[in-house]
Amino acid sequence: MERRPDESLVHAARQGDVTAFGALVHRYRDKHARFAIRMLGSRDDAEDVLQSAFVRAHRHLAKCGDPARFGAWLHRIVVNECRTFATRRGAREQRLVRDDLLLASIEDESAPADVEMRSEVQHALAALPADLREAFLLKHVEELSYAEMVELTGAGESALKMRVKRASDQLRDQLEGIVRND
Repeated sequence: MERRPDESLVHAARQGDVTAFGALVHRYRDKHARFAIRMLGSRDDAEDVLQSAFVRAHRHLAKCGDPARFGAWLHRIVVNECRTFATRRGAREQRLVRDDLLLASIEDESAPADVEMRSEVQHALAALPADLREAFLLKHVEELSYAEMVELTGAGESALKMRVKRASDQLRDQLEGIVRND
């Protein structure tokens, strides 16, 4: 696996080193796949978005203003591609990922082991409006700062804080009802 920093790989890729760009794709693919799957609710749709995002990143690599922050720049492209895809398909509707094995494969080690609860959480996330779901995922799953979220989404910090709070409140309400019913 390539150990060079992003900045070095970006510079090499700008010079035509396809292997360097491949190393960047390899480095960021899984993280962005998790985000895209959660945003779009489908592995196939997420694959389409990722392919488009990586092609777009490669074509516009010269526009990456800070090669040391390639990951953030690429994430912004993935977020925008997810939005474009959802808009094109009229997919501002919420969709649920029903494949528990898929969900288990995209969860990180800190995720709860209880598959049933994970399914309920995914269902609750899918029920959120897309803008709230996006803000919640960026803050609590991708663990971005509000400044990074502003840079990625173009929304103001106060708007993002309100979206995260509303998403958290709605998730809490939905999940409390499930826990009480058990």
